[in-house]
Amino acid sequence: MEQVIYWMDRINDLIWGPPLLILITFVGLYLTFRLRGIQFRRLWYAHKLAFVRHDNSAAGDISHFQALMTALAATIGIGSITGVATAIAVGGLGALFWMWIAALLGMATKYGEAILAIKYRVIDEHGEMCGGPMYYLHKGLKSKFLAITFAILAAVTAFGTGNMVQSNSVAEAVKALVPTVNPIWIGIILMVITGLPLFGGIKSISKVVSVLVPTMAIFYLISCLIVVGINIEYVPHAFYMIFKTAFTGQAAAGGFLGSTIMLAIQFGVSRGIFSSEAGLGTSSIAAAAAKTDSPGRQALVSMSTVFITTGIVCTLTGLVIATTNVLGLFGPDGTLLTGSALAVKAFDSVIPHGGLLVTIAIIPFAYSTILGWAYYGEKSMEYLLGARSTIYYRVFYTIMVFFGAILNLKIVWGFANIMNGLMAFPNLIGLFLLAGVISAETKLFEKLLDGEQVKDTRLSLIN
Repeated sequence: MEQVIYWMDRINDLIWGPPLLILITFVGLYLTFRLRGIQFRRLWYAHKLAFVRHDNSAAGDISHFQALMTALAATIGIGSITGVATAIAVGGLGALFWMWIAALLGMATKYGEAILAIKYRVIDEHGEMCGGPMYYLHKGLKSKFLAITFAILAAVTAFGTGNMVQSNSVAEAVKALVPTVNPIWIGIILMVITGLPLFGGIKSISKVVSVLVPTMAIFYLISCLIVVGINIEYVPHAFYMIFKTAFTGQAAAGGFLGSTIMLAIQFGVSRGIFSSEAGLGTSSIAAAAAKTDSPGRQALVSMSTVFITTGIVCTLTGLVIATTNVLGLFGPDGTLLTGSALAVKAFDSVIPHGGLLVTIAIIPFAYSTILGWAYYGEKSMEYLLGARSTIYYRVFYTIMVFFGAILNLKIVWGFANIMNGLMAFPNLIGLFLLAGVISAETKLFEKLLDGEQVKDTRLSLIN
């Protein structure tokens, strides 16, 4: 067992090392250049679209907002807590700066993913929209090999990262709150509450996450703001250290082992990607189901998820850790605090039993991720085996939630991360080679958009 875990860690380091990070950064820079910095020019309008506009008469299954919430369900998860804490523990506070850089470039990447997903989406025999990397790699790039490769990797990752790992996190969080509870009961309850919306399809899933995601996000953000507000005097120094150590590394202090610039970059970029999914392509599967009159409109909505996830949620998690001076502390077992344990310690240091806030937040975070990834995996499997495979996939996915809650998942964790990283390669190749299509669609959309804005101005002058 230890030998298997050791080699999985080595493979993980290789896949999530410089080659993938350089490729993701290059594609993000390239799309930013081709799209003339659309993530800066259209950021405000993107958020306005997500929360205000409704194209109910357009083709699609769910609204802009529901597509946004479904994508956020899979991204605002334990990665926004555990992932950020791990990046800072290993890479220093400077890792947060590189998370921001990854997010800025990732917004252009995610925009490109969504615009292609909608342009090349199809309607299946159930009358539902199907889209995502497997379809734009197949129809746009004319590469069935890359499309099948992505679909297989996405379907496998859904069972690991999106399913069993998340249900295991829920079980551990519940046990931390109620130590006497039997994991079997947690697994059974999770299996039931997962199966009910899952068998209703994307419309049912989107209704659940449209309530759950905003509620849990607001709860967690308020908790973070309370901690940061109490330590407000340390915020300027926290930002100073974030920017300084991004280019110098962080020196050892107490139990903290210290970090190099390369560690800050590697962990900041990789955890930023893991949190926002920009470059992985999965969230575009949800974008393809949206009701929209133009691929560019939903692409802007999808782009906003990166800003919300990394720019807001991950940033506040980082500030909580930075302002509470918990870096370098050891846990009761004598090991350096990292991941969820570091976040719990940060909250506990300011608010009595504040760590419970993190534990409570992890439960809905992980559950919403299970639902979001269920849809990604289902559509990937449908591409491979047809629409009739959907019912069997849903049954198997629901059953695996139970096993995730009761088993030791060290090997599953490692295997899922490997599949997650490999999934990015075919998607990034497709984005680079289809950049001309993304640019052309954007030019058409912006002509439409500029016409709308002129019309709105004229109406306001008349009124």
